[in-house]
Amino acid sequence: MSFTLTPRVAPPLDPDFQPGALFNHAFLSAVEKSGKGVPLVIGLERGDGSRSVFSTRALPPDHPSAEANLLYADRLVKTLLWQRGAHRVVVGGPPDIGEYLRREYSPTGARAFDAKLMAGVYEQPFVVEVTDAAGVPPAHEQSAPIGRHLDGCRIGFDLGASDRKVSAVMDGQTVFSEEVVWDPRHQSDPSYHYHEIMSALHRAAAHLPRVDAIGGSAAGIYINSRVMVASLFRGIPQDLFDRRVKDLFLQLGREWKVPFVIANDGDVTALAGSMSLNANSVLGLALGSSEAGGYVDAHGNITGWLNELAFVPVDFGPGAPVDEWSGDRGCGSLYFSQQAIPRLAAAAGISLDEGLGLPEKLEAVQDLMAGGHPRAEQVFATIGCHLGYGLAYYADFYHLEHVLILGRVTSGQGGQVILDQARRVLREEFPDLASSISVNLPDERSRRVGQAVAAASLPAL
Repeated sequence: MSFTLTPRVAPPLDPDFQPGALFNHAFLSAVEKSGKGVPLVIGLERGDGSRSVFSTRALPPDHPSAEANLLYADRLVKTLLWQRGAHRVVVGGPPDIGEYLRREYSPTGARAFDAKLMAGVYEQPFVVEVTDAAGVPPAHEQSAPIGRHLDGCRIGFDLGASDRKVSAVMDGQTVFSEEVVWDPRHQSDPSYHYHEIMSALHRAAAHLPRVDAIGGSAAGIYINSRVMVASLFRGIPQDLFDRRVKDLFLQLGREWKVPFVIANDGDVTALAGSMSLNANSVLGLALGSSEAGGYVDAHGNITGWLNELAFVPVDFGPGAPVDEWSGDRGCGSLYFSQQAIPRLAAAAGISLDEGLGLPEKLEAVQDLMAGGHPRAEQVFATIGCHLGYGLAYYADFYHLEHVLILGRVTSGQGGQVILDQARRVLREEFPDLASSISVNLPDERSRRVGQAVAAASLPAL
């Protein structure tokens, strides 16, 4: 079975884009029209005993187009793993789908990266079990309040792959903010990270009469302020990572002798959005060196899910670009971050100095945009089209009322172009979503340092 996946709003520089949202909607429509759909239930169990369950339907195994089940199921499990997290996946449905997923998400399968990373996150072996739909354990979700503590003298920091930000906050008012370029991913000595972070904290502390609490956000997966997986520390050998990085922020908390909390930067983005909008059911997206995602639910809580949307596929095309870390195609990090800039600039006929880093390449295209370069605008229009379809895909997995986008890629005039194009996609392709989801950019200052301020609110005194 083939599906026509022609976007109504075509990304100007990406004619081969195959939106995952369109594929899923077309597939499920075909299942319904067949009149023979069978249950497919995915259960995901995390290290704290919480469980998520996602129920859908697939074509029956004897259907002539049943091969479409495999692409649908593979992309579905990939999405659920990085959205919600799991060390144990239970597949309830047709056995051929379950066995396929068990092979793919094994140490020798195409998704070995995902299986290995999940095992590291939860410090337990990763397994895929196959059963029928009735055999999937029931959901057991847990949520917890996050941040919003602004009393006292606080430091907030945000660690990106190209820059680090820090703010000093007194009773909710920012008295100092700083943004410094750094290069953590290529450093193999944990001392580099320790001293850079400590330097930022001391810089902020100099503007406060005392320090009552410290909160931070960073790209990666953090459980109880421990570093489980983080691209910032990719250059550090595993043995050093285990000995000196996993508990780095616990060590900093002991040295400062104050409450010290670090969270995923996406969750802090969502928190910043929830605080600035005074609303809940917020998805926060940080478009920086990679893509960070976070979610605040209808009760203003975080769910304990991973929300690592950088690894979630949004382009199902067979020629979609390959993420160099995971080895998978079409992942959000290649569409909603600085990593998209060189590829789209080349497609626009814009020549960038190969010796520049990603932040400098982004700045070069932003400068062209500010100067009225017509092809530079197409770079950001393409990102905006991708984002509109990406939001429609995310809406199949989250209850969304608000989306807040932040990060260096949204700075300058390009940010408004991204926002306008994303809204256009929702209006023209997904009108029901357009009427129910508000997509927003914060003001320029907030989109650059807002996460550091929100991070300061994480610890309770």
